[in-house]
Amino acid sequence: MSPVQQSKARSPRSMVLAVAGIVIGIALVLVLFVVAIPSLTESGKVEVKLGSDTYSPGSATSKAATIARDGPILLPDVSGRNERDVYLQHLGDDPTTRWYAFDARRPGQPRDCSLQWDASAQQFRDPCDGTIVAADGAGLIAYQVTVTDDGQLVVDLNAGDGPAGPDGTTAP
Repeated sequence: MSPVQQSKARSPRSMVLAVAGIVIGIALVLVLFVVAIPSLTESGKVEVKLGSDTYSPGSATSKAATIARDGPILLPDVSGRNERDVYLQHLGDDPTTRWYAFDARRPGQPRDCSLQWDASAQQFRDPCDGTIVAADGAGLIAYQVTVTDDGQLVVDLNAGDGPAGPDGTTAP
């Protein structure tokens, strides 16, 4: 006689239930991947958003003084894609007005053609073809710049829809 008791044979009913459970589980997983997930992504209900829509470079008074002394501030693209380097520019004496943020390159130009500031002429120059761009970035893709009530600058990086207007805002 064996010290281990032999197991009883499984009934056909328990085998049918086990197989049915596995089949239903596989069917649910297929429905999830074939129907549910694609319908969520195609309908726009799933939105991946990394980072912030705005950038705050600091105090308007401080940045205006830095720009008056050293020229426009280049804000390199921190996304790693190297697609959107932006110049922050201030014109005039009032640190609460006449702020501009615009692409550091003319449309279609590669990254090594980033505009260079010519302090003596108070304008930008494209190093690749010599094209001159006004100090306010007129004609380049511009981004809305605002000064908050507490004197902080905010650049809206999603507002780059068109060229800058005379007050630094983009055209609708």
